[in-house]
Amino acid sequence: MTDRNVPASTSSVADRPTPKPWIQAIHAYVPGKSVGADGRPLIKLSANENPLGTSPAALAARSHAVVPALYPDPDSTALRAAIGTVHGIEPARIVCGTGSGELLTVSASAFAGPGDEVLYVRYGFSLYDIAARRCGATPVTAPDADYGTDVDALLGLVNKRTKVVFVANPNNPTGRYTPRSELARLHAGLPQDVLLVIDQAYAEYVAPEDDDGALELAAKHANVLVTRTFSKAYGLAGERVGWGTGAPELIEVLNRLRGPFNLSNSAQATALAAINDQAFVTHSRDHNTAVRENFVAALRQLGNRGVRPVPSEANFVLVLFEGALTGEAAYHGLAERGYITRWLPGQGLPHGVRITIGTQAQMDEIALALGQMVETAR
Repeated sequence: MTDRNVPASTSSVADRPTPKPWIQAIHAYVPGKSVGADGRPLIKLSANENPLGTSPAALAARSHAVVPALYPDPDSTALRAAIGTVHGIEPARIVCGTGSGELLTVSASAFAGPGDEVLYVRYGFSLYDIAARRCGATPVTAPDADYGTDVDALLGLVNKRTKVVFVANPNNPTGRYTPRSELARLHAGLPQDVLLVIDQAYAEYVAPEDDDGALELAAKHANVLVTRTFSKAYGLAGERVGWGTGAPELIEVLNRLRGPFNLSNSAQATALAAINDQAFVTHSRDHNTAVRENFVAALRQLGNRGVRPVPSEANFVLVLFEGALTGEAAYHGLAERGYITRWLPGQGLPHGVRITIGTQAQMDEIALALGQMVETAR
């Protein structure tokens, strides 16, 4: 008989539940920080949140959401209908998730498992590794093309064990964009039984004329899932709302795996108002484009000192420090000046700092600070 008074620290592995080995291999997702090392609150430019906040219409809807004592609509019916109207998609081809992250993880779980491979590009979203390992599959990374997606490298790694391919467009954390022709070439080169997941978390920041055609691929082919989120351009990161679209049979499978009642009443009401306020989304995109272009132009003036902004179509810029000023020093130097950004050694980018596009004044101050740091770096 087991002595229940024995301290947990002295118990053997056999005395407690043991996680599967592939779960033990997961490194928990690390969110962007909001405070400095000393606990001091900083201006948060580490999580790609919308500096303009949230649509007033969405805020009003949130304050009038139905009473919390009632369960939410398990199918997010009204929200899916509104998304369908905006994007020209049948609601039956839409699934909602707790952020797009839920849909990314269940898509891997639905089609991959032990002995299978999940493929994505190096310097891709860190959740892809977690999604692969969570279901026991093997994560495989393809070489990048100057911090972007290399279609030939991805296709060269596809084999009979490949079940899911993740592509973020624009890519996170690098901001690089894969044009329509290359995305179509990637899909055409994949076997029909391999699921292509196109993660469009930042799609609303791309100019409409540069659309990558992902939604069209999802409408025409049974092996394409496109995911989007309300966390970025819609300014609803705190509500955790995402959606995906694909063939009805694919959506039916994801509905089996997503959480029941996964979107709260507040989340559904707020997102419904947000999707119907496209003027706010356009304003957010226009603001981001103008401020990002000014910021990148300022950084390019430091290029001969080893500072290089990677071309971005998202609401952030990955800045590479390839001279005397290191990525680590730049990260800590900005924190000392009141800004928390995202230094990325854990993603193989110790020389990179991802900086969310904030207000024009904030980005001017950061560019000035980096210029000062470059001048004093040894």
